[in-house]
Amino acid sequence: MPDLSVHLGRLTLANPILVASGTFGYAREMERIVDCSRLGGILPKTITAEPRTGNAPWRTVETAAGLLNSIGLDNDGVDAFLENHLPYLAGIGTAIVVSIAGKTRDEFVRMAAQVAGEPGVAALELNLSCPNVSGGVDYATSPEACREVVAGVRAVSDVPVLAKLTPNVTRIVDIAAAAAEGGADAVCLVNTLLGMAIDWRARRPLLGNVMGGLSGPAIKPVALRCVHQVRQAVDVPIVGIGGIQSIDDVMEFLVAGASAVQIGTANYYDPTISTRMIDALPAALAELGAESVSEIVGTLQTSPPPQPASAFPTPDR
Repeated sequence: MPDLSVHLGRLTLANPILVASGTFGYAREMERIVDCSRLGGILPKTITAEPRTGNAPWRTVETAAGLLNSIGLDNDGVDAFLENHLPYLAGIGTAIVVSIAGKTRDEFVRMAAQVAGEPGVAALELNLSCPNVSGGVDYATSPEACREVVAGVRAVSDVPVLAKLTPNVTRIVDIAAAAAEGGADAVCLVNTLLGMAIDWRARRPLLGNVMGGLSGPAIKPVALRCVHQVRQAVDVPIVGIGGIQSIDDVMEFLVAGASAVQIGTANYYDPTISTRMIDALPAALAELGAESVSEIVGTLQTSPPPQPASAFPTPDR
């Protein structure tokens, strides 16, 4: 068997297949149909300092090749998470990466200090940019703001820190570099793309919050581009996110430069897809003659392939 383990800075995972925050609940919802212990890691639904009721309906709208969501970080708050959900998650037997979102830098830091010391927390993912929430600052659109939040969290946290970045920027490389400078163990690329859907007959938006985050197959080319660009320019491990729904998608992200991936929207229509990807990974690695995941990460060749010799060479004159 090949070595499926991966390293994201200080975080070591048994395999590169994780499930994305917001798409797998708190894992308890999946326990009857998914062997969660086999996953490389689980990211529970993002938590905030105080309970949030989320946005008005509609909260989700299907698109031609994806899903628009405007949930609005509906959750019971960090205290309820630590009391009601973390004890269960800690007993699953895989890495639990807790996703947190704060309105201010100091709120991020306080939450990190509160969560990081709890048993069962393998790492923190900083949800620096959620397109469905009003108020606060979009920390993933400013290099300086991103660096300050990551550095503040790193200073109070003994567990690895992952920074989840948005594609809704001009140069994602600049944001990723700032996250790395702040001490991020890895960057997660990408969060959803800002989008909207309209009922033209009623002349109204379909989402209650007007706009939401687009995920699913439609955003995969954008996510791959972001992974490739960051891999070429910034020395930081990458977790690829966006439209992954097959082992071929997983391999594309790994070759592009991601050390691990998160499965998101696909969980809604095929909850067992992640474990099947783990099953398929050894054969995919064998096709490339690789004995470990790390061997293929970032091996994309962008130079033009050599031209074959002509079958009809020009005779000497």
